[in-house]
Amino acid sequence: MTRIIAVASGKGGVGKTTLSINLASALHEFGRDVILVDGNITTANVSIHLGIPKTPTTIHDVLKGKIKNLKEAVYIHPLGLKVVPASIAVHELKSKHKKRFTDAIIDIVGVTDFIIIDCPAGLGLDAKHAIESADELLVATNPELPAIIDALKVIRFAKELGVKPIGVVVNEYRGDTSHELSPKNIEEFLELPVLAVIPWDENVRKAIALKKPVVFSFPDSLASIEFKKLAARLIGYRYKIRRERKSMIERLKKFFRMG
Repeated sequence: MTRIIAVASGKGGVGKTTLSINLASALHEFGRDVILVDGNITTANVSIHLGIPKTPTTIHDVLKGKIKNLKEAVYIHPLGLKVVPASIAVHELKSKHKKRFTDAIIDIVGVTDFIIIDCPAGLGLDAKHAIESADELLVATNPELPAIIDALKVIRFAKELGVKPIGVVVNEYRGDTSHELSPKNIEEFLELPVLAVIPWDENVRKAIALKKPVVFSFPDSLASIEFKKLAARLIGYRYKIRRERKSMIERLKKFFRMG
């Protein structure tokens, strides 16, 4: 049975696309078949984040009826991740879509374990189409109050569409109690469990610059570990951190370099 999870946020800039990409990558690393769909029809981001070159087919071609089935638009990333990109061409912004987004998603139901939809931020029409195509909603937010208020709007929006919110992911958490809400307070405010708290990690920005998911480019980083824990939680596994045991010589070398 295919699980269709929409990753959404009330506002932009909270790390929603980064969450979508790394969640899909972590699930893939755990042996699950995953298709990551860029549901951001007007301002596509997944291709840019993953360094995907101009592909012959995108989800726009399906929506416009140029190709019949979304399976034909699946791109296999060099890292093995399956991606349905959206076009970044400016002329696509004005195109009228003949096929509904939900109908396109149905094309790949049953051929994969997970469909992760990176939704547009906000509550616009494109966001509505992307969210209502899913069965479950994962909400991305930052720990600041404005982002959390907007997250609440998305949760209520999804419920109205008949989509079940399953939890919240708090991105870029620094633990600064003077400016940030705690995960516990966020749970109480949104009335949803916080499934993961992704700490602020410079490696995330480095990974974006490298155009690779941080779970692949910096697998032992703090953010990567939390993304993997989230993926493991969704499939009912308990992720164990593997720590490499360094030899005495390596530790001595490190000690004297620090000195």
